[in-house]
Amino acid sequence: MFLDILNEDGLVVAAKGIGLESVFINLLKVYSDAGNLVIVLGTTSKEEEFFISELESMGVKPLPKLLSSEFSVNDRQSVYMEGGVIFSSSRILVVDMLMDRMPIDLITGVLVYKAHRIIETSQEAFILRLYRQKNKKGFIKAFSSSPVSFTRGFSQVTRVMKSLYVRHLFLWPRFHATIQSTLKENQPDVIELRLPLTPYMVTIQTAILDLIHFSVKELRRINPSLDLDEMTVENALSKCFKKIIKFQLEPVWHQLSGKTKQLVEDLGTLRNLLLNLTQYDCVTFNVVVKSLRTTERALKTAGWMLLDAAENLFLTARARVYGKSLEENAKPDLEENPKWTALTEIMKEIRLEIDAQGEVFPSIKTLIVAEDDRTCHQLRQILESGSQDFLKKIFTKSNSPKDSIEKQEQSNPSEAVESVEFIREPVIIQPLKGAADPYALHRILYQLCPRFVIMYDCEVAFVRQVEVYQAIHKEHAVRVYFLFYDASAEEQSYLTSLRREKEAFEMLIREKATMVIPEDREGRTDDHPDFVRDPRKASEMALVPLDTRQMSRKDTRQVVVVDMREFRSELPSLLHRRGIDILPITIEVGDYILTPDICVERKSLNDLIGSLNSGRLYSQSQEMCRHYVKPMLLIEFDHDKPFALQGKYYLSNDASSLTDVTSRLQLLTLHFPKLRIVWSPGPYATAEIFEELKKGRDQPDPVKAASISSDAYTEKNAEKYNPAIHDFMMKLPGINSKNIRRVLNKVEDLGQLLSLSLEELHELLENGTNAKELWDALHSSQHLAVLQAEPTGKNKGKKGKSWRGKPRRP
Repeated sequence: MFLDILNEDGLVVAAKGIGLESVFINLLKVYSDAGNLVIVLGTTSKEEEFFISELESMGVKPLPKLLSSEFSVNDRQSVYMEGGVIFSSSRILVVDMLMDRMPIDLITGVLVYKAHRIIETSQEAFILRLYRQKNKKGFIKAFSSSPVSFTRGFSQVTRVMKSLYVRHLFLWPRFHATIQSTLKENQPDVIELRLPLTPYMVTIQTAILDLIHFSVKELRRINPSLDLDEMTVENALSKCFKKIIKFQLEPVWHQLSGKTKQLVEDLGTLRNLLLNLTQYDCVTFNVVVKSLRTTERALKTAGWMLLDAAENLFLTARARVYGKSLEENAKPDLEENPKWTALTEIMKEIRLEIDAQGEVFPSIKTLIVAEDDRTCHQLRQILESGSQDFLKKIFTKSNSPKDSIEKQEQSNPSEAVESVEFIREPVIIQPLKGAADPYALHRILYQLCPRFVIMYDCEVAFVRQVEVYQAIHKEHAVRVYFLFYDASAEEQSYLTSLRREKEAFEMLIREKATMVIPEDREGRTDDHPDFVRDPRKASEMALVPLDTRQMSRKDTRQVVVVDMREFRSELPSLLHRRGIDILPITIEVGDYILTPDICVERKSLNDLIGSLNSGRLYSQSQEMCRHYVKPMLLIEFDHDKPFALQGKYYLSNDASSLTDVTSRLQLLTLHFPKLRIVWSPGPYATAEIFEELKKGRDQPDPVKAASISSDAYTEKNAEKYNPAIHDFMMKLPGINSKNIRRVLNKVEDLGQLLSLSLEELHELLENGTNAKELWDALHSSQHLAVLQAEPTGKNKGKKGKSWRGKPRRP
């Protein structure tokens, strides 16, 4: 695998747990040299820390560098020139590439981690496009350990490879001949324990499966037009069930009935109950089930609580705690989980074997892996005090009036997560997921070399990690205990995950065999359609001189000034893809400057609601209207979600309610008549709209856009000045946002303003043209007659009040 990707650029898709991290670390080791400049994309902070720590343990120098927003522009440029491997956020890399702060032509190559997340609108795809546009020789190598992610959508792997600019696809499933032969040479000693469920647990599991079957059948019945082939009982047991629902139903969520949405919620509730059956103790499980049996919850469900299976669920959950007695004050007859007994016996067996062998074994560490922190805390208490004492303690807590289900679900983080001191003990208990360090199991496995591994809960990735560990460390014989509930949903979920991964690889193998790849896929030629652009910087093209004969610019290239904070969105990447050059600048007014007259403030739906509630959108609209001729508010929806205001934000029952989004938007348009609202179903449509708005118009001036400062009307200013007088003064000739504060601060009222001479106005406004305009407007005979007229009727103001809202001085 390492040699394939080292010699050829391409996309590596490997099965989970077979050591893709080791391949990536060895590539980082190869390129960790001052003579190289390698950029790493797609990593999280935890992954970066893990890679650097592994390289440090290997003695690699220089180590990869981490670039953050704390580095200044000059510091980042010096880091780029020093070479080596660089980890950085996508936003910093995009801005530095657009501003030519990074020597793109000197980059040795780019490594992309978690490549299944790369889509054409992502920041990583934008970086690769900018990189390949100016660098035709560097490499691009991408890695992914999620083959199932490539099965969603049409030709997903082809589209990902297109965004990555790679031609080769390397597939490494678990059934690959090389992997099979390597792992078979030295396999761990596996003891599989299939434990039968108790009769009560079988009854509960059957009841929950019947309820899930009812919900799925009802969902299919009331939605015959939807493609719900993957909405099956088997998939409802898998861990990726939420992703399946999101992929299939989210685009049409606004068109579904209330019963359909409730059925989806019920499926999630029932699936959690099925998982809790084997994870929770009988007391906690009964408390969870009782919390569902309320009138309020029954009215909300889609009808499953009225079935006989639901009644069996409630009665059997109680029977696991109190036995067959139906009395309220019955004595507890607590049922133990079968896995607890098996775990206790395994620990006794291990202890006897260690005592008998003495120092023969290289390690006496025992690693127990469970689903989450809660289960780890549960197992630790059982091993310390016994299962019956643990159940009695939980039962006492649950019957205390001060304790509730929330307290039952909480666990002490300091006890749940293993500390360094506890690792010195013979037994280490670690969660499979939810730990603060996602690579904790990997570190424990390779640093402590446990002799025994007990899989209380099983996960495909960790099973393979143990296989790879045993193949590498042949001198350390590892014994693995598998604990399975026979004929259970837990076993079915594990088998389903294996089946889905196998089917995903089979689909990728078929797609690879029939894949048509263009010759210019890697973008190493100058005629690639994505790279036919002007080589000059965007700032240079924005200052192209005007052709006075044609009254248009001689250059047809389009430029958009984009605020730095907007690079978290997909829109800048799509604008660049359409041939529009991006100029990143920190601007205070607006998000996108399309022309010298057009300023756009972009709002997603959630941001729009928050801005309307906080009043920030009013201030932003006010600033745009002051500084630009054509201010625009862009309301952009997600292209994967419905193009409609949903729920309580669609139409309010009270039309005059200011909490309603539509009502507030109406007030905003009434207050700012020249503000235009643009509705966009997604970033693709927005990019097209921007391109249409720029046709035949001048390019924006980046220097002018950056010089416009925000003059938002703060609460302090609102208390100092009368807002009505402020708006009135802004409408007078010669008054603008730069001099209005001086006028309001130094002039007491309108009478005093009328008494000022032209020279005094010139001194006050610090501009002769503005002073002349204001003096002419105030002292012309027509306007003077209007201003000196005695106010009557509704126009009469309050006597003795100045425009600051304070009593006039005598």
